[in-house]
Amino acid sequence: MADADPPALRARAGTAALLASAFVVSTCGLVYELLASTLASYLLGDSVTQFSTVIGTYLFAMGVGSWCSRYARGDALRLFVRVELLIALLGGGSAAALFLAFPLVEQFRVALYGLVLLIGLLVGLEIPLLMRLLKGFDFRETVSSVLTFDYVGALVASLAFPLLLMPHLGMIRTGFLFGILNAGVALALLALLPRRYAVEKAIGVLVLAALVAGFVASDRLQRWAEVASYQEPIVYAVSSPYQRVVLTHRGDDLRLYLNGNLQFASRDEYRYHEALVHPALGRVTDPRQVLILGGGDGLAAREVLRWPGVRHVTLVDLDPAVTKLFRDTPSLAALNRGSLSDKRLTLINADAFRWVRAGGGRFDAAIVDFPDPVDYSVGKLYTESFYRALKARLNPGAVIVVQSTSPYVAPGAFWTVSTTLEAAGFRTRAYHAYVPSFGEWGFVLASLSPIPDHPRLLAGNKFLDAATEARLFAFPPDMARRATPVNRLDNQALVRAFADAWGRYEG
Repeated sequence: MADADPPALRARAGTAALLASAFVVSTCGLVYELLASTLASYLLGDSVTQFSTVIGTYLFAMGVGSWCSRYARGDALRLFVRVELLIALLGGGSAAALFLAFPLVEQFRVALYGLVLLIGLLVGLEIPLLMRLLKGFDFRETVSSVLTFDYVGALVASLAFPLLLMPHLGMIRTGFLFGILNAGVALALLALLPRRYAVEKAIGVLVLAALVAGFVASDRLQRWAEVASYQEPIVYAVSSPYQRVVLTHRGDDLRLYLNGNLQFASRDEYRYHEALVHPALGRVTDPRQVLILGGGDGLAAREVLRWPGVRHVTLVDLDPAVTKLFRDTPSLAALNRGSLSDKRLTLINADAFRWVRAGGGRFDAAIVDFPDPVDYSVGKLYTESFYRALKARLNPGAVIVVQSTSPYVAPGAFWTVSTTLEAAGFRTRAYHAYVPSFGEWGFVLASLSPIPDHPRLLAGNKFLDAATEARLFAFPPDMARRATPVNRLDNQALVRAFADAWGRYEG
């Protein structure tokens, strides 16, 4: 059957309906692209690599789909509707399917890029088929109008995705919502032709019902995916505008995960936080004003506030969802001993990179407890530029400490932190501690003055005494210092070193 331009469609829908369809399908197509890129970054780390490769693959697939459209024969409306319904199913369910597949599929990247290719190929078919439906109109006007609405839809999606969709709906619900819109476009066009395309109408109603059910069950699907991934009972989970926050609880062990990465286990977090805080504060003559960057769980603040001379603590953490959770939940506040409600502490929810560079206030010590540099947004907090800005916020004789990942798993990344601090003008001393939940974990002391060999230590530590502290500074050959580059904003060498090392270790 030759390409059709149904008179009823032209009479009842006209240009406006088809151009509105162009706007909707382009918005949906870009949202699926952003979902796949964000999800890959979330699950696999290294956001620049994931966004680049996913978007490149998606655009390539769209080109292939456009090229293949020349071989599509038959009723253009029927073909367009079928493509829309396939995109609705695959794109709408893509986030849910990939979340569920991640802990179960060994070759997850194959599943990810296979789905991206398939969705991109189908999206590439949309515009050529839509232009066939408009072939009865002036060609120049048709092309300009379709492309205009296509690009406007892309703008809407690119603004709505980070500002509205991710903060308020999350990835899984966003996917189903735009699948519903794709299916709605197909059904709206079919509704203009009441006596034709009965099979497509029935399939469209089933697809729409499935997507609505998925949207309603999004939280449950997210929970199933997380249970399969963490293999621990989940007691709390929420998506903030910045990250996925999950708490698990098994026996007497409470664990916090941010974007799937373990932040602490309550059984042994005291080892990490005592090792993080006390070697630094014990080397400051009189630590009165202390800055904590990161550490929104309040556990580092708990250790800092044990020091009797501390007059004021400023804690800067990006995510209010984390700080509110650990301040207002009784069991979590008990873990940090109410540090986030202490009258000596000022809590600031802000981007530490901007806050430090903005200036104002000086400190006797700084505890830098950022997440590992899994992507470039975190990697900027480990750069020479950031350390130079932090240097301007320090009083004479101040000491800072930076959590610096595992010197055993990622020695190159670990020593990059020391090299970068030295490039910023600091003297450094590196050390490590064994934390059962993490393994060997590393830290770097830094100061503009000579760093004392022997610190003062508080009584009552569960892990750290003078003999233990002295041993932390000895590195065996497999963790010994090696030549590493400086981590700068324009090279982000640390992120690549971290990803390569942990990728080899885990895979």
